Amino acid sequence: MIETSITVWVGFIVFVFAVLALDLGVFHKKSHTVDFKEAIIWSVVWIALALVFSVIILQWRGQQDFMLFLTGYVIEKSLSVDNLFVFLLIFSYFKVPNQYQHKILFYGILGALVMRAAFIGAGIAIIRQFAWVIYIFGGFLILTGIKMLMPHKEEASLENNKIIVWSKKIFPTSHDLDGDKFFTVQNGKRMVTPLFITLIFVEFSDVVFAVDSIPAIIGITDDPFLVFTSNVFAILGLRSLYFALKGFADIFHYLKYGLAVILMFIGTKMCISHWYHTPVWVTMAFIFTILIGSMLLSLYFKEKKEGDIA
Repeated sequence: MIETSITVWVGFIVFVFAVLALDLGVFHKKSHTVDFKEAIIWSVVWIALALVFSVIILQWRGQQDFMLFLTGYVIEKSLSVDNLFVFLLIFSYFKVPNQYQHKILFYGILGALVMRAAFIGAGIAIIRQFAWVIYIFGGFLILTGIKMLMPHKEEASLENNKIIVWSKKIFPTSHDLDGDKFFTVQNGKRMVTPLFITLIFVEFSDVVFAVDSIPAIIGITDDPFLVFTSNVFAILGLRSLYFALKGFADIFHYLKYGLAVILMFIGTKMCISHWYHTPVWVTMAFIFTILIGSMLLSLYFKEKKEGDIA
């Protein structure tokens, strides 16, 4: 494993915050509804940046790390699709207008970057100090995959969610929005707006998703730089992906089953790592095959169902 210098770490983090500052300070300075065309354009931009970075990895660290980065990026990007459905539920529950959703996701991403960095650092440090923990991570991923395959008996509800109830008890909360502000003043009293409570829930949801996604990518590589950078690029494009796909939330309904199989595969890979090291190209080929296959199945059965109805 190639050691990454502090200079490279600092340079990458400065680049990320510069891109985010340009995004919010210039391109999305005013709150507005992100339409499908704009979302697609920005999705392409973020994916292109990730691919350019992968080429830099190829030239700098070689083909092995290039493949590890791309595999990690694809896994994180795919797992983030579940986040999109949760965001859709959250924004619907809080009745957040479309023009304010981008701002919430932006600040949600800032928090996610910090939390992911902490999770990644802790996870890799624990595995390196206590090698047997990798079997726990692997088992957890297998159980998570099995759980994803199980049918849900009822729709998720936020009505009595403890995070929402707790947040409203801790923070005096106004009943109405005040534009895109997180804080407001009513009757001389400083209060948080429903947008702030929404942001808290978005941040909490990312913690939950990180519990699944971080062990998954650590199962691919324990190189902190590759794990962190692949996570960052996947997260950076999450907002645009949300606006591009929120109108088609149920198209790839077989994708979650594909993700379940991938998690179980990576978990098994981690559990047998002491006896057998799975080649990177095998892992990458398996993941791409499952993802593409699950999406094609989704489209096939959707068209077949519509044809039967017609």
